[in-house]
Amino acid sequence: MTDIVSAKVRSRMMSGIRGKDTKPEMIVRRGLHARGFRFRLHDKRLPGKPDLVLPKYRTVIFVHGCFWHRHDCKYFKWPATRPEFWHNKIRGNVERDKKHIKELDALGWQVLFVWECELKSKSPNDISGKLDLLAQEVTRHRLSGITRPGEQA
Repeated sequence: MTDIVSAKVRSRMMSGIRGKDTKPEMIVRRGLHARGFRFRLHDKRLPGKPDLVLPKYRTVIFVHGCFWHRHDCKYFKWPATRPEFWHNKIRGNVERDKKHIKELDALGWQVLFVWECELKSKSPNDISGKLDLLAQEVTRHRLSGITRPGEQA
């Protein structure tokens, strides 16, 4: 199947896809901030430059796009054009994610994920509920009594 737009137009469209400040990321940031959480953004000192870093809770949050990180949901579908390129690209993203999770875990960080599909086309009540659950997960790690290297009990 051929693409419905020219290669030049497709290239322009793909170059417009952002890696930071995406709509799902902004929803999570605003929601956690409204719940009293303070965080850093895209900390380059940590593996994978997590989207949100909550040092007080020793937690990082990645807000992943379902397509780019191969989530098993209705929003992920392997592209029909250039399949070898896309399989290599997306598999590389998934492998890199696994590597970053291992590195962050070894450093004592709790790693949480929010998938694009968990926020997309949802009612405000559904999104609020998801953000409430996320806030509980963040604080659960802090309250569990686990002391990691470099932390004080």
